[in-house]
Amino acid sequence: MEYIDILLKYTVEGAILLFEFIGVVVLIASGVRGFWCYVKRNPDTRLILAKGMAMGLEFKLGSEILRTVVVREWEELGVVAGIIVLRAALTFLIHWEIRQEEKSNCNRCEKG
Repeated sequence: MEYIDILLKYTVEGAILLFEFIGVVVLIASGVRGFWCYVKRNPDTRLILAKGMAMGLEFKLGSEILRTVVVREWEELGVVAGIIVLRAALTFLIHWEIRQEEKSNCNRCEKG
């Protein structure tokens, strides 16, 4: 039984690192792409940047959820829960921003 616990711990820790890494890469790539769109004066720059940030935060949120598997103390669980709540709130706000931007784009298309 101890071997299964150790295997689970290392598997989850590896997955956490992988999700964190993917999240950071996605955030950096979307930031670079957003900057490029800004330089090109693309009207969808905010939408492109928001979608990339939302995707990066989804990976980071996934890593925090996985982190709850290996938490051993209540204090750690409280910290992880706080991080999850903050990242979920950020993701919610970014998705709200995406919806508003898409509505704005649709209104511009209908008027134009």
